[in-house]
Amino acid sequence: MLVETLPEPGGAAATGMTAPETAYRPQPLLHDLVSTVLAPTTALGDADGQIRPAGVQGLFHADSRALSQVKLEVDGREPEAVGYAPDGPGGARFVSLPRWLGDRRADPTVRINRTRRVTPGALSEHVEIVSTASVAVTAAVTLKLSCDFAPIEVVKSGGDTVPAPAVISGPGELSWRSGRIGVTVTGEDAKAEPGETAWLRWEVTLPPGGRTVLRWNAVIDDPEAVVVAPARAVEWSRPQVVADHRLTRLLEQSLDDLRSLRLAEASAPGDTFLGAGVPWFLTLFGRDSIWAARMLLPLGTELAAGTLRVLARRQGTRVDPDSGEAPGKIMHELRRHEFALPGNDLRLPAAYYGTIDATPLWISLLHDAWRWGLPEHQVAALMPYLEAALGWLGEHTDAGGGGFVKYLGTRAHGLANQGWKDSGDAVRFRDGHQAEPPIALVEVQGYAYQAARHGAALLEAFGRPGAARWRDRADTLAERFRARFWVDGPHGRFPALALDGNGRPVDALTSNIGHLLGTGLLSDEESAAVAELLVSPEMADGFGLRTMSSREGGFNPMSYHCGSIWAHDTAIVIAGLARAGFGAQAGTLAEGLLAAGETFDYRLPELFAGDARGSVGRPMPYPAACRPQAWSAAAAITIMHAAVGLYPDVPAGRVLLRPLAGAPLGEVSVRGLRVAAKEVDVAVDRDGAVSVSGLPAGICTELVGNG
Repeated sequence: MLVETLPEPGGAAATGMTAPETAYRPQPLLHDLVSTVLAPTTALGDADGQIRPAGVQGLFHADSRALSQVKLEVDGREPEAVGYAPDGPGGARFVSLPRWLGDRRADPTVRINRTRRVTPGALSEHVEIVSTASVAVTAAVTLKLSCDFAPIEVVKSGGDTVPAPAVISGPGELSWRSGRIGVTVTGEDAKAEPGETAWLRWEVTLPPGGRTVLRWNAVIDDPEAVVVAPARAVEWSRPQVVADHRLTRLLEQSLDDLRSLRLAEASAPGDTFLGAGVPWFLTLFGRDSIWAARMLLPLGTELAAGTLRVLARRQGTRVDPDSGEAPGKIMHELRRHEFALPGNDLRLPAAYYGTIDATPLWISLLHDAWRWGLPEHQVAALMPYLEAALGWLGEHTDAGGGGFVKYLGTRAHGLANQGWKDSGDAVRFRDGHQAEPPIALVEVQGYAYQAARHGAALLEAFGRPGAARWRDRADTLAERFRARFWVDGPHGRFPALALDGNGRPVDALTSNIGHLLGTGLLSDEESAAVAELLVSPEMADGFGLRTMSSREGGFNPMSYHCGSIWAHDTAIVIAGLARAGFGAQAGTLAEGLLAAGETFDYRLPELFAGDARGSVGRPMPYPAACRPQAWSAAAAITIMHAAVGLYPDVPAGRVLLRPLAGAPLGEVSVRGLRVAAKEVDVAVDRDGAVSVSGLPAGICTELVGNG
């Protein structure tokens, strides 16, 4: 999912040469910005409520910046910030003080309460000015506005933009237009002044103890957007949870964020998926949207169904080396036009297929949704797409031979790495040097093994041929994997990160191996060895699971994929550990994410730095991380689900119960999970005993030993 803006290894930065000043523009930082989002619209600004003409600040809609400046001034001065708070999906409140107004004493007597509300295609604000002064207050309030219509890729690369001039289109109304995209801002009872920097202006007079409310709104007209707000209500349940307060608060914020990230295609508004993250990736991303829907299955199957159908409609039908498309392949990302970074070789077509893992993950999402109770007629309708996806897995993934699923990269302008760690330097040997393609990633072999098994189960259940062939293929892959991927090192014996283009194991210890847990590719003994490595100090003495061991040559705690911590990565491993019965290890990683949640106001970012706790005391932000981000928010649901351990197989008429061994998160009670559209309640006491009620008729329970 990464779009790189840094110089490639071997360029001027690597050789010590001095590059021209214009050759490198760093990506704007956003870790301290406040995002207010209801997809596909986002407002990004400072913690004082101002949206300044700098970096990535602005009002965005579907990959385009609508307003680049929204700055409130009183008597030509900016009020002083006091604080802000989120106000549910699409809402935020800001408090500031114009301390030069009112009584001359230590306590402020004039206060501004600024309430922001984002809805799809619009932003509105109520600016309440409250006086407790003993004298009348008179002030000129202005809203300074700019619009540049900058594409998100230009903003991301720090590129130059040009303000568009505003015109007066009505009383208190300003308008901007670029092609078919239009923006209109209206201030109730305001005077408008046009120009490249435009203004709305109010004259305010308050009596002693008086108050007034100023209102304005922005509306975006964007008929070319490829993503829109869904046409239906939220698809998943909102469970009632009694647990550690950190988990309940993380869940509440995460559920708000997930609601705010809901999207649909303009051509099919009835099928919902989750946009990957704000601001860079608020669109359809195969891998991200699939993982997020899979994590939300305990709350219902409707999101999974929408995600599956959206991606099935865009499933590849031809071989196209430029886009990476191939018959049966699931796409990587969708944009309104080519995604091209100024001053960078990376150019991705509007529909880009450069991903090695979205297709097997799509297969497993269909299988898991079926087992959670997705109606059979909906599964049956997707079976032709399943067969096509299996066809891609069997015919288009073994570049150069060897029997493993691998990628070459798509031409010179696509992503060099095509697993979830898709930055250019993500695949490194223990000594730090980079692997050459074609690359066979370790976790992708696990995904492929699981997809073959899952595909076989679906083919058999729905009367389609080929189940035995896919089970045989999975068994063969497991044998090859055991022979080729396991390596010895200072950590002991473990699976390598990948095989490189020469078939050599890329021998760095990374979080990727945790994704093998639960796929069936590992034996019980191998799973135990992996579980212990994942919670070793080199991997887990921070606030979650590091992407790379701190003992590796390529380790950097502030890198994108070589030492940072990703919430979704940690959550996937927690789920695998829990399902395999490694409760203590799962609890260790879950505690790290819960501690990180406190630091980030319970809105987990895309990733954060992998520093040891003892070195910094709290997790440090990765400054360009998306926040909110779909699979990071979904991590909270995964932690909750792992704690209670409810694993349904509706077609087989049973539910397995396997709460976290040792109940490391203490007592957890959840009301409102969904199995086959029925609300189910689960409770786990402090001793790990579990009870369940509300299961659909005909479903029996089976308690699996939890340690």
